[in-house]
Amino acid sequence: MNNVFKSTLALCLVLISLIQINAQQKKNMENTALLIIDVQNDYFKEGNMTLDGAEEAGKKAKQLLEFYRKNKLPVIHIKHISTNEGATFFLPNTSGAEINPLVAPKEGEKVIIKHYPNSFRETDLLEYLHSKRIENLVITGMMTDVCVESTTRAAFDYGFTNTVIGDATATRNRELFGQIVKASDVQKSILAGISALGNLYARVINTQDFLNGK
Repeated sequence: MNNVFKSTLALCLVLISLIQINAQQKKNMENTALLIIDVQNDYFKEGNMTLDGAEEAGKKAKQLLEFYRKNKLPVIHIKHISTNEGATFFLPNTSGAEINPLVAPKEGEKVIIKHYPNSFRETDLLEYLHSKRIENLVITGMMTDVCVESTTRAAFDYGFTNTVIGDATATRNRELFGQIVKASDVQKSILAGISALGNLYARVINTQDFLNGK
């Protein structure tokens, strides 16, 4: 009898935990859209601007996309097309500029074309978010220190509450004062910067923790 009671109690605790997770997920999803920034072919292997960890970050973005689709939540794809002189990637009408198959848009999902790092600049992103009454953004994409960072900071200035999914972003090595700064160091620095001062610009979290409702 005692064992039956313990088993029943354990099952109840598991159910309560699942209910709490689901409740937290629903709270996290209120007035929230998923923003997938520039997950395009040129950033992947054999592309014109290959990033460190692009494949891994793309797979994480795919998990988030599937979660949002399953729950019928707003998804926004950002696609960069280079129009500046001397550009070497994301060129118009090239396969490298196409959104990678991992997160390819489905019919009915919003796709925004941009020409600057900040996804709000000279696009209808802000207008669209307001039309959908979106207040919170879950941000993924590439490159962490360029388009992801600039879009996140701009979103904060426009009054949005942001969550950046750290392992669903990627960048590459940089050079400063004649020295190479490793992509992993750039990644950590940028994510630490936007989450500084009590998550001022964004809360930074990993995919699995987000999907678990943390």
